[in-house]
Amino acid sequence: MAQKKKGLGKGLDSLIPGKPIETGNGEAGADSSSDIGGQLMNIDKVEPNRDQPRKHFDEDALQELAENIKQYGVLEPLVVRKVDDYYQIVAGERRWRASKKAGLKEVPVVVKDLTDQEAMEISLIENIQREDLNPIEEARAYRKLLDDYNYKQDELADKLSKSRTTITNSIRLLKLDDRVQDMLINDIITSGHARAILGLSDHEEQYNLAQRVFDEKMNVRDVEKEVRRLVNNKPDPEPEKIDPKLQIIYDEMAERMKQILGRKVIIHPKNNVKGKIEIEYYDQDDLNALAEKIYML
Repeated sequence: MAQKKKGLGKGLDSLIPGKPIETGNGEAGADSSSDIGGQLMNIDKVEPNRDQPRKHFDEDALQELAENIKQYGVLEPLVVRKVDDYYQIVAGERRWRASKKAGLKEVPVVVKDLTDQEAMEISLIENIQREDLNPIEEARAYRKLLDDYNYKQDELADKLSKSRTTITNSIRLLKLDDRVQDMLINDIITSGHARAILGLSDHEEQYNLAQRVFDEKMNVRDVEKEVRRLVNNKPDPEPEKIDPKLQIIYDEMAERMKQILGRKVIIHPKNNVKGKIEIEYYDQDDLNALAEKIYML
């Protein structure tokens, strides 16, 4: 029997802990019950969460939703939590924005007692369920949960019913140049283009290629080929010059090792910090003898 999915597979309701807080008729902004559940609340008492994952809202889509709300009302309550003297939106900011556009004075809400972490998780999950987040918003939300709440990637993947690979690949998008991230947010390039561009570590190269994707209408396979070409044709970096004083020390060390081991030793510094040592041997017996000497050191 297949295992039931956790997280997203259960639906948003199962991820919101606790029962609604009964604010009662006496509290400012909590007026009466809504036909769709929850309670009606003064819209001015409700404010968005600045830390919520979604930052970009399509104005045309919001206007369309506002027209729908004018005709049918808000069909699903907002989830909010009490913060100081206002109610912070946990899920439903798009409905709140559209309700304001529609001129509503009240919106249906369900008030929950939630921690910052729970509020962040629920907001992320709701947006993922509705496919409302662009790839960069989703990546930033994963990053925040990992950094601020000490999740491990496999724990977060299980919580959200995502594969760990999905989480990892999403977060990698944050390694893109900020200008390329903006192009992805604005649908100028796709996630496939963006993942291919990640093959370039230099941010200026990433941006230049992203611009070419748009100008030349490149598909993902074209971008992958161009990344391989750019990487393979890149000249080797100029070798770092070795400090002459260090070179003298290396030569003296090589001479001492030569005397101890009885064979030619060369130190090849790559830079002023690291390098490699070359020790000659002349046949299998000589290699065995060399190994014995090294073991004895």
